[in-house]
Amino acid sequence: MSARVKICGLTGRDGLSAAVSAGAAYVGFVFFEKSPRHLPVERAAALAAEVPPGVCKVALTVDAGDAVLDALLSRVPVDMLQLHGRETPERVAQIRARTGLPVMKAVGVAEAADFAALDRYARVADQILVDAKPPAGAALPGGNGLTFDWRLIAGRRWPVPWMLAGGLTADTVGEAMRLTGARQVDVSSGVESAPGVKDRAKIAAFCRAASALTAA
Repeated sequence: MSARVKICGLTGRDGLSAAVSAGAAYVGFVFFEKSPRHLPVERAAALAAEVPPGVCKVALTVDAGDAVLDALLSRVPVDMLQLHGRETPERVAQIRARTGLPVMKAVGVAEAADFAALDRYARVADQILVDAKPPAGAALPGGNGLTFDWRLIAGRRWPVPWMLAGGLTADTVGEAMRLTGARQVDVSSGVESAPGVKDRAKIAAFCRAASALTAA
């Protein structure tokens, strides 16, 4: 299976075109005002309209209520929701049923005790995103450039597709995939020149590095 890369936190046309040109399977738009990658709905709608068929458009939200999700989805044509807050498994199932969209649930990992949450969410979500757990008091639930001990999930599998995230870069993604067996990887801060500013060369290098491992 070839690597499937998600470039998350895209904020402009240059970053989007770089992701598509590099072969990204997913492009992510962030709807969380505390994030430097937050997109106004109007801007996101314009960018989403430029995504070619075959590339999955993902909307990242954090503990969004029904009214917020309804307003977002009425304006922005996305293919998947990524829930990156404290949504319970019950809330994940509710959002999935209400919107009719596949849902990816992000779960932070720092130690083996966190696996129980991964197992619970894998029963209700369409995909799970295995991310580094943010430090206590962090303003952002993700995109902090933090990694975790990849050996913790070596050989672990779930009944739904899963994606590895957490501080990945072009220099580390190959090792991360080798240690974990991941074939889907997510990157945001690792392909930026500044918070919220995607770097075309870094995006290309990341996608090459991820693909090189699966081609070997």
